[in-house]
Amino acid sequence: MTKKRARRKLKNNTSNNLTLNAAISIVGVLLLGFIYSFSQNTTHTGTSIQVAFPEIENHHRLAVDVYEDNPIQNIRVEVLNGCGIKGIANKASNFLRLHQVDVIRADNADRYDYPNTIIIGRNENYESLKMVTQSFGISIDNKDHIKIEPDESLGVDVTVILGKDINSFTDIFDFISSSQ
Repeated sequence: MTKKRARRKLKNNTSNNLTLNAAISIVGVLLLGFIYSFSQNTTHTGTSIQVAFPEIENHHRLAVDVYEDNPIQNIRVEVLNGCGIKGIANKASNFLRLHQVDVIRADNADRYDYPNTIIIGRNENYESLKMVTQSFGISIDNKDHIKIEPDESLGVDVTVILGKDINSFTDIFDFISSSQ
């Protein structure tokens, strides 16, 4: 009886060893395949690419140089459309930006029937008001167009409300007309 048990164990172990050996052989073949594939990818030379950079004749200026030639003033302005002409606040903002004025907001006014363009000083920064009035070609003493109504909550130095008389300001009106 012991001989039968020994034969069964031997037969059982041989079949288990055969399955294990086959699995190890398959994994070995796959591993060799990966190693071969990896070695082929790392030794591939590929196609060489020639990179040529164009010659730059005129050198670009640094932002510091541009700023030193034409500095933007620290003036915060809002431009409001009070005449009803579509897009005029945005175009007037571009005009003021050309005159080194930082326009932080361009929007519609509370109504569209302002007869005169009004420039309102919102804080004690007299120089900002003076710079904006010069851009429009208005005297700082003109009481029809210049108002002083402080309001720090707006976060601006000057408010410009464009009125129906916008075409009387030749510089800005010419700019607006040419940018259409």
